[in-house]
Amino acid sequence: MNPIQDLHREAMLLVDQADQLRRQGDEAAARERLQRALDRERQAAELTVPDLKLEPTRSVLHRSAASLALECGQLREAERLIAAALSGDPPDEIAEELRDLLGQVYFDVPPHQRRPLPATTREPSPK
Repeated sequence: MNPIQDLHREAMLLVDQADQLRRQGDEAAARERLQRALDRERQAAELTVPDLKLEPTRSVLHRSAASLALECGQLREAERLIAAALSGDPPDEIAEELRDLLGQVYFDVPPHQRRPLPATTREPSPK
């Protein structure tokens, strides 16, 4: 096996463990496993960045890592991973899924995680 596959498989095992821990009611351990899964999936995705010929694997790994980042509450990281995926040449279906995920990052943010818009200071226009 290659390092990309190894990292991805490890990430998916960690996601499975997180699901099991959630079912058992251990949310803290589940979050820890999800964070570790994100780290592994991000590493796998980053190994594909220099080679655009690795599509669709490249964009699928980035989409998976972005989904994990979103689940971990790391909105900026999710956005970065989605942008990296879209900067390649993902198949149309995956590109659409990435855009949908980006919409979740931008618009499905719980109110307590939203940043206020900066106040604009405009001088009144002269009459």
